[in-house]
Amino acid sequence: TKDLAFVNPTAPGSLGQQRQQAAINIQIKVGANNLSENEYEVILSIEGKAETGGKVMFSFDLAYAGVFRIVNVPKENLHPLVMIECPRLLFPFAREIVATSVRDGGFPPLLPDPVDFVGLYRQNMERQAAAQAASGAKPS
Repeated sequence: TKDLAFVNPTAPGSLGQQRQQAAINIQIKVGANNLSENEYEVILSIEGKAETGGKVMFSFDLAYAGVFRIVNVPKENLHPLVMIECPRLLFPFAREIVATSVRDGGFPPLLPDPVDFVGLYRQNMERQAAAQAASGAKPS
């Protein structure tokens, strides 16, 4: 765990019976840093917020990381491996930290749904390609 924050801004009022189901929004991001020739730090960031009646019941922010030593992988396969398989290995541990933090904050444990890291990777690659195309299309 690199960083963890849990906030219950309206406690103790938020801990009572709620009249409506909370709207929960979760964002997941993956980042990586090259530490050495064969070592990569992969950071899985999970941010979430639960709101009901326009008030935040709780929010959390987790940065969970692992260091991976990767050898004998062709260069063209390295980026997808680091950005798909490494966070896939980290996710169950990060999910448990989120569930425990929310439970310890006085709410039922929140278990984020499994993540399609392949789909997330494709979205990020498409977004980067579109940003590059847009910046390349503008006159200098």
